[in-house]
Amino acid sequence: MKVILLEDIENLGKKYDVKDVADGFARNSLLPKKLVKIADESSLKWLESQKENMEKEAEEQLKQVQETASKLDGYEVVIEVPVGEEGQLFSSISAQKIADKVGEIGLKIKKSQIELAEPIKEQGEYPLKIKLDHNLEAEIKVIVAAEEK
Repeated sequence: MKVILLEDIENLGKKYDVKDVADGFARNSLLPKKLVKIADESSLKWLESQKENMEKEAEEQLKQVQETASKLDGYEVVIEVPVGEEGQLFSSISAQKIADKVGEIGLKIKKSQIELAEPIKEQGEYPLKIKLDHNLEAEIKVIVAAEEK
């Protein structure tokens, strides 16, 4: 029996693949769990429209990621923090603080996208890479400065 997978199924295939499976397996296991759809003429047309929609969504997402990368590339993030009399920071700068600061300009990035080996604990300038979807990267500069009193 030919079926269309409605989600990824281990040892069978990926979502929207058309597979040939045993009739009993399809009727007793896959169809009752709504994991597949029988591949008839109308469902194959439905599959084509789904694939077209997925391609359009992927293109839109790529455009958005490229836009974000171009806005981020070369961006300088200034983070002012309280410092002691000898210039030591009272709190370290984590990836989350950097992500929040970048979010203030309207660009959403996750802390996991920021390549930061360990939190920043001293004043200065730090070039950082941000890994975006679709294997795109942007480089920003984080400037840690003393908070003016």
